[in-house]
Amino acid sequence: MRTQKNKKRRWKWFFISLSVILGAAVAFAIYWSVGVYNALDNFDNSKNETATNDNPEASPVPIPEWEGTERVNILLLGGDARGLDEGQTARSDSILVASFDPVTKKAHLFSVLRDTYVDIEGHGRGRINTALALGNYPLAMQTVGDLLGLDIQYYVYTDFEGFKALIDTIGGIYFDVEKDMQYTDNADGNRYDIDLKKGYQLLDGDKALQYVRFRHDAMSDFTRTERQRNFLQAVSKELQSTWNIIRMKKILESVQPYVDMNLSVRDMLQLGQLGVKSHVAGTTQIPPMELIAEDRVGGASVIGISDEDDLREYVQMTLQSDETVPEPTDTVTGTDGSMNDSPDDSAVDEEQQ
Repeated sequence: MRTQKNKKRRWKWFFISLSVILGAAVAFAIYWSVGVYNALDNFDNSKNETATNDNPEASPVPIPEWEGTERVNILLLGGDARGLDEGQTARSDSILVASFDPVTKKAHLFSVLRDTYVDIEGHGRGRINTALALGNYPLAMQTVGDLLGLDIQYYVYTDFEGFKALIDTIGGIYFDVEKDMQYTDNADGNRYDIDLKKGYQLLDGDKALQYVRFRHDAMSDFTRTERQRNFLQAVSKELQSTWNIIRMKKILESVQPYVDMNLSVRDMLQLGQLGVKSHVAGTTQIPPMELIAEDRVGGASVIGISDEDDLREYVQMTLQSDETVPEPTDTVTGTDGSMNDSPDDSAVDEEQQ
């Protein structure tokens, strides 16, 4: 009898413990869901009209809508707001476009050279990074979209401090700095000086900002945009980790004061699901080196485009590619460049002859 009572007692405590664990898990899931939803709701600028140019005579720029089934493109803008008065719009220091295909689950990242000389509707021709200051987010979206031949449905803007807050909150990023980087920036009392040592290391928010901003070498903005794409891929992988998904509420709250966007909560949840399911199939610079035509305007150097139709074709080819899929191996190539069968098959053929 005592043995049976002990067994019943053990089963009783087992089910009680299981109930407590399940109850705690459900409570945490509810807390996490509500917390993340509320944090996302703080970002929701769709309740307000998207900012337009301060000029009352400026024509409104339409923004394409995303239905959820077609390709979605997001303009990522990094701005340097130092020295600006409240209400003024900064030029975009960094311009990237993240493109997602909901069907293939392939994501591509394009970085646009900020000195690219393009048509800006209503303002003639100018550097592409001035579109943000001339017509705010809608004009920047249209200008970059026209260049790439893509409909851009969303924008996300942050400044230096927002980027630093994101990296610090996720615990930094382990990254291989490819060389020593030094630059003295006298603005803001040397607050944004660059001093990095070569090597694999943990980059906190301040050092990560130094890394993605550095462009004081022979290739200037060309290598800087490549570094930005590589670093953003590392950030994306880190954000998809289980630990950071659990801490998403805290991450969102840390960057919210520094971020502006036109995504609703529904958009963010939908895009978040798509992002988790997608993989980065490729990254590239716009315009690519082979389509760059260096030019000068008013005595200053700008980046021209030799053929804009070829550029848009290049973008479409990139979107169809997947750098993560290995190319099929060819058959054995002879010394004269001709294609042969495998060595075993050739030997069999000779024996048969």
